This record gives sequence, C-alpha cells and structure tokens, in this order.
Amino acid sequence: MRRRTLLTGIAGGLVAAGTTPAFAHARRVLHVRPGDSVQAAVDAVDGPGWTIVVHPGTYREVVKVPADKAELTLRGATRDPRDAVIVYDNANGTPKPDGSGTYGTAGSATFTSAAPGLTVRDLTLANDWLRADHPDITGTQAVAAYVTGDRSSFENVRFLAHQDTLFADTSALDAFDRQYYRRCHIEGDVDFVFGRATAVFEQCHFHTLRRDVDFTPKGMVFAPSTARANPHGILAVRCRITSGAEDAAYKLARPWVPSYETTARPSLVVRETRIGPGIDAVTPYTNMRDAHPWQTMRFREYRNTGPGAVITVPDNRPQLTAAEAASHTKEAYLGDWRPCA
Repeated sequence: MRRRTLLTGIAGGLVAAGTTPAFAHARRVLHVRPGDSVQAAVDAVDGPGWTIVVHPGTYREVVKVPADKAELTLRGATRDPRDAVIVYDNANGTPKPDGSGTYGTAGSATFTSAAPGLTVRDLTLANDWLRADHPDITGTQAVAAYVTGDRSSFENVRFLAHQDTLFADTSALDAFDRQYYRRCHIEGDVDFVFGRATAVFEQCHFHTLRRDVDFTPKGMVFAPSTARANPHGILAVRCRITSGAEDAAYKLARPWVPSYETTARPSLVVRETRIGPGIDAVTPYTNMRDAHPWQTMRFREYRNTGPGAVITVPDNRPQLTAAEAASHTKEAYLGDWRPCA
C-alpha cells in the first residue's frame, strides 16, 4: 500500500498525494476537492481563524463542526453555491446503524455547527431524504442544517430539504445566540425555518415546495420557538417568499412551543418583504397546538407587499407601528456584532 504523504503545492500550500485528502495549509487554509471529506478538513482544524475551501462537486456526508472550532470559515471555491453541495439523507425516524434508536430531528441534520463565530458562504447544504421513499418512517423531519453557537453567519448559501430544513437554534435554553443569513435560498414545506435563535434573514429567498397531498395548509414557512425572556426571535427583512404550490396553500408561520420548553413565546417579524400568492393572505398564521394559539405569540408584520401580504382581515395580520418597527432591525437584533457579510 502506498504510504500517505503530503507534498508541497504550487501555491505554497500542502496538497495530498495518494489517498490523503487534498488539504492546503498555507495561511491556515484547507482545500477540499471531490473524493475528499469535508468532515476530515473540519477535524484537521487546530485553532481559531481557519478557512476551509470546498471545490466544485457533491460531497455526500454528514458534517459536524464542534464548539471548539471557533471562528471557522467554510466557503465554496466559486461564487455559485450550486457548484459545491454537501448532502445526506437521514431523517428523524431513520434508525441508527448501531441499533441505538433513531436520529431524532436535530440528529438528522446533514450539517451541524455549534462553533461560535462560524462563517459559511457560497455552498449548498441539503437533505434529500424523501417521504415517498420511506413510507414506513413516521418521523419525517429531515434537517439540512442545525445551527447553534453565537455569531453564526451565512451568505449566499442554499438550504434544501422538505420538513424542518433549517434548524436555527441556540447552545442552551437560556442562551440568546445570534445568527445572520444574507442572500440565502431556503426551501421546504413544513416548518422549514424554525428554532429559538435570534436569527436575522436579510434579502433571502424562501420557497415553498409543491406537495401532492389532499389537505391544506400544505405547510408553513416559519416555526419560531423563541424563549420568553428573549426580546428578539426571527426577523425577515427585505426578503421574498415564492411557491411551487397552488395559491394560498401555505401559511406564513405557526408557533412552536416545545415540550421541553413550555414557557417559550415565539417571536417572528416579517418586514418589507414581498410575499407571493402561495401564502394564505386571509389567515396567514395557524397553531401547532391549540394550547398555544398564535394570537398570544409575538407575530408581527411591517410594510410587506405582494398578493400574499394583502390585509383582508386586520386581526389576522398584526402590524408594527413605525415606532415599533425601529426596534426590529438587524442592528437591534444583533447588538454589538456586525457580521462581515
């Protein structure tokens, strides 16, 4: 068997020969190419400030960034996020190979990060598990990305899945960890942006998928589970919401009050966003559980446009005043953190 070696590359970095992943270490940069492992690159990071560059290709693997990999940047080698795809197909109800049960919702994620100061750019993070292929599995949540850790930033990233695409969470029940998403594409069907993080989405595109089912609503875009003590939950500003389904098939949001955090008071503000006809304009919100009606939660809108934003029943679409809107901005939510994106 040929010995695994590292050879000096043209650019002054290190490139792998034989079966060793092709990582380049100059200037604390690791390069991952088809046939290599993104997880192996993450494991090779030995301190803050590293950058992992993922070259065009499809990387079929689960990637986990632990909390001790702080200030890590993970980016595609090109500016087109479709070029570099990290994808896997676990679901909540998928049995673990060791027989110890199923993965659960968070455990189903293709990409997981608990690292503070994470930056991700120009990549696709996907979970391609399909309900139709697994009729025996009832736990159909299949997460593309599960993110915790303060100061997590995503720019020009595609998040693709069906149910529970993006789990924007926090490192602890009493933590108000902040996340920032800019010019990202997030698609799914049921609760596909959810969690208790302080999460700002700016100039993002949310797309609801077509579903061949005989019930409505077909799904919901947002399902925040914000802690009651947190004044800031999910904020979508200057975004757009489109749909592959028929008109009014989807709700904008429903509140998630988890069984492990029954004091949660979900918070969602959608402002200056174009909402397409796929969202039910008459009753855009619904309940997840009748014990926690959406009307008692912190759901507000401000200056939205489009057919899905038309106010026909004012009580069904609580609006911010101009004075209130001044407290629901990127700056107010992120505080002393100014992401580079």
